[in-house]
Amino acid sequence: MRYVLLVSHGEFAPGLHKALEMLAGEREDLMSVSLKNGMGQDEFADEVRNLLKVVKADDELIVFADIIGGSPLTTTADVASELGILGNTRMIGGMNLPLVLTTLVEDEGVNDEIIENAREQIKEFRIEASVDDDEI
Repeated sequence: MRYVLLVSHGEFAPGLHKALEMLAGEREDLMSVSLKNGMGQDEFADEVRNLLKVVKADDELIVFADIIGGSPLTTTADVASELGILGNTRMIGGMNLPLVLTTLVEDEGVNDEIIENAREQIKEFRIEASVDDDEI
């Protein structure tokens, strides 16, 4: 089975998890955990460990994090290593809704094309203001 774990500082991962449930429904393969203000690294590691206890050695784990190299991602990598599942784990920093949603619904999981498509979603949304002749 393939599992997707969202990790972040603050409430970003749980918030994204809720948004994904709105779009893709509740899923047993989607998990999230966040490093809350004032939480120690050991406490966060325990929460990650608790979530990852369902992941077996032959399962695939895709971890999405808010920041590459941040404490949530590095701690999750440490826990995955400790549990012996790091070899089947792919970690991606800079998560966003299109990236995770596409990964969840695609059969092959995350790949370079999905990552590129997620990058393309980052654009400025512009609407040109029109001037009504009656307002002049």
